Amino acid sequence: MPSLEEELFPSTPGKFKIERSNTMNRQFHRCFTSTSTMFLWALFLVALTASYLSFQSFVDSGSRYFSASWGGIQWEKHVRSSAQIHRSGGMSVLVTGAAGFVGTHVSLALKKRGDGVVGLDNFNNYYDPSLKKARKALLNNHGVFVIEGDINDAKLLAKLFDAVAFTHVMHLAAQAGVRYAMQNPHSYVHSNIAGLVTLLEACKSANPQPSIVWASSSSVYGLNENVPFSEADRTDQPASLYAATKKAGEEIAHTYNHIYGLSITGLRFFTVYGPWGRPDMAYFSFTRNILQGKPITVYRGKNHVDLARDFTYIDDIVKGCLGSLDTSGKSTGSGGKKRGPAPYRIFNLGNTSPVTVPKLVNILERHLKVKAKKNVIEMPGNGDVPFTHANISSAQKEFGYRPTTDLQTGLKKFVRWYLSYYGYNRGKRVN
Repeated sequence: MPSLEEELFPSTPGKFKIERSNTMNRQFHRCFTSTSTMFLWALFLVALTASYLSFQSFVDSGSRYFSASWGGIQWEKHVRSSAQIHRSGGMSVLVTGAAGFVGTHVSLALKKRGDGVVGLDNFNNYYDPSLKKARKALLNNHGVFVIEGDINDAKLLAKLFDAVAFTHVMHLAAQAGVRYAMQNPHSYVHSNIAGLVTLLEACKSANPQPSIVWASSSSVYGLNENVPFSEADRTDQPASLYAATKKAGEEIAHTYNHIYGLSITGLRFFTVYGPWGRPDMAYFSFTRNILQGKPITVYRGKNHVDLARDFTYIDDIVKGCLGSLDTSGKSTGSGGKKRGPAPYRIFNLGNTSPVTVPKLVNILERHLKVKAKKNVIEMPGNGDVPFTHANISSAQKEFGYRPTTDLQTGLKKFVRWYLSYYGYNRGKRVN
């Protein structure tokens, strides 16, 4: 069937049928010999061309609108359906970084208890995007719609806030990793600083303004030597660019709270691990290499001191995220103008029981039933710190945060997931 364009404008306009009678020839001759008539014909052709170009622009614009990765009637229906609340007193939450490790688990937990959830993720290739796509499929199976887009896209954010009056934003999108900053520093500024500002701009302009909970990092403690790390400790000595961008994020968040009345809670995560985790994390890469018979690199601090981390299981982190959302309080601004003071909070979310990296490896060896080949070397100057240890008394007091999963139990659950996801049977890969 010919298109509308083909029907209105034939592809071979020179093939119009014209009666070739002598009378017609004389009429056309007189017509074109008149200067004024020729001028009118010229105006007609200009108008016809302008009309065609205007119509073509309309068709192209409509085509781009309906073929875009976001936008359109069906897209908005998906967004609103996913954001629908199914419990009394529930919330509607925009989760950025929803296809990430923590984002997936938080989105599932919110949806399970009846909250509305819409996800946003740019599916970058910092690590294998296929894992993110698998997480997206998991979320989709549970009724969570995940949009592929970037938090720096102000038009997309405006469209989302226009479609849904989100009560809360769970901001987890970020460029993670300490060492990668030495390879691609600009990606950290783009995501962790520029992206945060773009999101906060959308939130302060929204009506009503949502309450915001976002992921900072234990890395902000940097060279701090007070143990355990407390929210009251100094955070002005970052040891990596990643830490510096997270510290900058905390200062930026405070500014938007102060000027625009946004309710903002920052969460300093301590070494999160578990099923569906990030492949760049040590426990994940150790597992992969041990199963493949490859050596693992174990770093040590100065004077042969073992590195230690406050490993925190994903389920405990999720409890802290939901507790923070539930107690976040309301933003007080309207139309970008502050009407009164709003909550500004920062909490540590950790396990409070640091474990050395060699002990982590020993636990993995027991669960995998394979001995690791280890290369033990001194930690290079790449921004890593020798230990982390969380003081969680503030989170305990504010919303009853209490981690319940030790490393032995958590790694057992991770290994079970890893073997299943990557197709291993009794430690051997199944093709």
